[in-house]
Amino acid sequence: MERQAKQYVENFMAQVIARNPNEPEFHQAVREVAESLAPYIVADPALQQLKILERIAEPERVIIFRVPWLNDRGEIEINRGFRVQMNSALGPYKGGIRFHASVNLSIMKFLAFEQTFKNSLTTLPMGGGKGGSDFNPKGRSDNEVMKFCQSFITELYRHIGQDTDVPAGDIGVGGREIGYMFGQYKRLRDEFTGTFTGKGLGWGGSLLRPEATGYGLCYFTEQMLATRGESFEGKTVCVSGSGNVAQHAAEKAMRLGAKVVTLSDSSGYIYDPEGFNEEKIQYVKLLKNVYRGRIKEYTEKYPTAQYFAGERPWGVKCDIALPCATQNELNGQEAQMLVDNGCFCVAEGANMPSTPEAIEVFLTNKLLYAPGKASNAGGVATSGLEMSQNSMRIKWTAEEVDEKLHSIMQNIHEVCTKYGTEEDGYVNYVKGANIGGFMKVAEAMMAQGCV
Repeated sequence: MERQAKQYVENFMAQVIARNPNEPEFHQAVREVAESLAPYIVADPALQQLKILERIAEPERVIIFRVPWLNDRGEIEINRGFRVQMNSALGPYKGGIRFHASVNLSIMKFLAFEQTFKNSLTTLPMGGGKGGSDFNPKGRSDNEVMKFCQSFITELYRHIGQDTDVPAGDIGVGGREIGYMFGQYKRLRDEFTGTFTGKGLGWGGSLLRPEATGYGLCYFTEQMLATRGESFEGKTVCVSGSGNVAQHAAEKAMRLGAKVVTLSDSSGYIYDPEGFNEEKIQYVKLLKNVYRGRIKEYTEKYPTAQYFAGERPWGVKCDIALPCATQNELNGQEAQMLVDNGCFCVAEGANMPSTPEAIEVFLTNKLLYAPGKASNAGGVATSGLEMSQNSMRIKWTAEEVDEKLHSIMQNIHEVCTKYGTEEDGYVNYVKGANIGGFMKVAEAMMAQGCV
C-alpha cells in the first residue's frame, strides 16, 4: 500500500507540473496535500475513478486582467489583476485579495487551493478562491490607492457577488482598500450586499474581524498545548510579521500569559527582551496601521529593544513560534535552530510559511506543529460569520462572535486530531488538516456529479 501511495503521488504530481509549469508555490501546496491523502485515495476506488483530487487541483475558473490607473503625477500605470475561483462544492468562492509586488499566478493558485481546505475545516458553507494584484500599496497616497482599487474592481465586479464569490482582505489589503473596492462595487452594481468581508463596522462589517486570524491562531494553539498539559502561561513566544495577524496573535498570546519577544517585517526583526505589553502592542498598531512605518522604528521609542536588519527571528530562543508573515519564511535550517533552542510548538498564522524542509524537521522531532490551513482559519471563519450577519441584516456582539470563533477553532482541532493521530499517539496536524478538509469537499463533489 505504501508503494502504491508513493507511486500515486509521483504520477499525480507529474500531471500537475506538466499542466502548470513554472508554478513552484502551487506545486508545493498540492504535493503536501497529495502526500497526506494518497493512502486514502489508493484505498478507495471511487475517489480514484471520479478523480476528486485531480479536479480539486484544477481551478474552476481563472480570471486575469489588466488594471490601468492614473498616479498622482498624471501618469498611466499598469498592473495585472487575478482571481482564482478554485472550488465551489461547499458554497460561493471565498478568499482574500492580496496586493503585493510578488503576486503571480502560482501564488494565487496555491492560496486558492489551500483556501478550499481551510474553508472546509471551518464547517461553514464556503468554497475556495483567492485574488490579487502585483500592485504594492506601500508608499502610495490614499488617492493613488483609491484609483487603483476602483480600476481593479471595474473589471472584477462582473465576476463576484454575495452568492458567487465573496472576497476579503489579505497582505496589502486592509480596511482602506476594502472600503474603496466595496464603494466602487456598490456604484457599479447599484446594490448594497455582503459581497466583501472585512468591511467597516458602520457599513456591514463584523466585530472582531480584524482580530480574528490572530486570535483564532492562539485559540488553536491553546488546544494543541493542552494535549501535552501545557498552556501559554509563562512561555516565551516568537512572532514573525507585524501586520494584522501578527499584531493580534502577539496581543492574544500576551493576554494568555505568554512573553512575546519578537515581531518583524520584510526588512528585519525586532527583539524586545522585556516582552510586549498593552502599550507596546498599541504602538505597533499605530506605527503599522496608521503611520504605515517600518518595524525598526519601534526601537526608537523603546530603546531596550534591538533591531536585526535583513534577518528573521527564528534564531531567538523561545518555547512557541508563530510565523505570521508570508509563504516560505521559515526554512529547514531555521526550523532546526528552533528545535535546538528548545521550541516545542509551531503554529502558522500565515499561509504556508514553512518550507517542506522545515515541516520535515518539525515532524521528525515530534513538535506540536499546525499548518496554516488549520491554525489560521479563524480569519475566514469570522468572514463567514460576517456573511451570515449581512444575509440576516443583523449584528452580533463582540462576545458572541468571539464565542463562535472559539468554538470553530476547537472543532477544527478535533477534526485534526481525529484524522491525524498516529499509532504512537503523536498528532500529525498536517495529515489531520489535509484529510479532514478533503473529506467534506470530496463528499460534496461526488454528490454533485461530474461538474
